[in-house]
Amino acid sequence: MTSKTTGPTPQDKLTSQQPSMPKVNKVLAEDISASLKAGFSDFLARPVMSGFFGLFYALFGMLLVWCLVWLGKIWMIIPALIAFPLVAPFACAGLYEMSRRLQTAEPFGWFNILTVMADQRRREMSWMAFVTLFVLWVWFYQFRTVLVIVLQDASFSDLDGFFNTVLFTPEGWTFLAIGTCVGACMAAALFTVTVVAMPLLLDRDIDFVTAMITSIRVVKENPLVMLTWAAIITVTMLLSLVPAFLGLIFTLPILGHTTWHLYQRAVSPAEGRSSVQLG
Repeated sequence: MTSKTTGPTPQDKLTSQQPSMPKVNKVLAEDISASLKAGFSDFLARPVMSGFFGLFYALFGMLLVWCLVWLGKIWMIIPALIAFPLVAPFACAGLYEMSRRLQTAEPFGWFNILTVMADQRRREMSWMAFVTLFVLWVWFYQFRTVLVIVLQDASFSDLDGFFNTVLFTPEGWTFLAIGTCVGACMAAALFTVTVVAMPLLLDRDIDFVTAMITSIRVVKENPLVMLTWAAIITVTMLLSLVPAFLGLIFTLPILGHTTWHLYQRAVSPAEGRSSVQLG
């Protein structure tokens, strides 16, 4: 005699409760230009609030370099400056929320944005911070290893001596070439797993592994477009560092707002959520 049960089995219930993997879209070069336009529009809509995040990031960069000089860790300045733009997505969390609210015409003030940023520490973005810090630790370790192997007995007692050795000696050129290749690989890996993961984690209640996999899928689906976007971010951020980090006051918020709009084009809305008009 067989018994019959009605309704879903526990296995079915577990499966039905599991969130589906976000759907990624094909994006074109035109999506980057449209996203940049929308990002610039968001910056102009709230220039003071947007500029605040850029100013905070710029001051953090100045403090970082000053601390390294004060501690005598001159050799860490180059890897720190290279790694500095890689942590920008965390500084842009408030900018993503601003763009989201501007897109949906939701009113907001300082309290709303800062509260959303503070709430991220209890969500999956803290795990993304751990992943980023781990990659940066590996980067600093590799940089130090290459420094010791290539430059060996070079003295870095002051900033001028360090840059003279690195920029005006054959050993320094070899060091820069190897370091640049290693740094490019590390930056590419980190960019691949975070390019849409940060706004995705802020926008949806998903785990950080799903966010990273989605980010990888976006890059895999759109390699040339994402490479172009990575180049735009890298060049813009590095140029912004030249005038004592002050260029970041404008470029960081524009790139942050732009990232939100590009994310919206690269990842389809969640099931049951109506799509908003793209910028």
